[in-house]
Amino acid sequence: MTEQTAPTTAAGDPATTRGEQTRLLIRDTAMRLFRERGYAQTTMRAIAQEAGVAVGNAYYYFGSKDHLIQEFYAQSQTEHRAAAQPVLDREEAFGARLAGVLHAGIDVLTPSHAFAATFFKTAAEPTSPLSPFSAESSGPREAAIELFAEVLDGSTAKVDAELRPQLPELLWLAYMGVVLYWVHDRSPGQTKTRQLIDGAVPLIDRLVALSRLRVLRPVTRQVLDLIRTLRH
Repeated sequence: MTEQTAPTTAAGDPATTRGEQTRLLIRDTAMRLFRERGYAQTTMRAIAQEAGVAVGNAYYYFGSKDHLIQEFYAQSQTEHRAAAQPVLDREEAFGARLAGVLHAGIDVLTPSHAFAATFFKTAAEPTSPLSPFSAESSGPREAAIELFAEVLDGSTAKVDAELRPQLPELLWLAYMGVVLYWVHDRSPGQTKTRQLIDGAVPLIDRLVALSRLRVLRPVTRQVLDLIRTLRH
């Protein structure tokens, strides 16, 4: 009887958990080197050498550093949801849920603060695949918007019916503004970012509550019309 061998990937790994372990090793090594050396100073060759794999293997699993950053986005979003879950399970007030999710996001990103600014220059380019608005970033972006939808749906907030479907994306955009501030925040422990969250959330909470007032509905409609215009 001929002995059958386990199938292998193009990188030479068995097409089972070993290949996934190699992929995770490369990813985790890259994240560590990005934090230690910076994004621009870290090459795929250095990542492969540090991970103890061939350069070709590294490129098999991740076509470029951009692909590794997309993996970082996805991993960060998974960790963000996990970190936010206790607040979402515990709180019903919209403001408390929103503040908890925003702080949880910064908690997850904090270990990466040192290298965040180095690749932000690339991510800020409108045509960059690293942009949070790019097609390549659609997965993590949609997962983040779903998280903010959960912030709203699990709360006791009363929201204007026309605004409600658009609000999760608006909250995500607000979060992107917080992250941008955090990237450039040089205060000890980025305490100013925490202050920004604590100061902005009550304002957002109040504006969401006021959206149901008849006198403000024309303003709400104008905002929504502007959003629709910018999307097309």
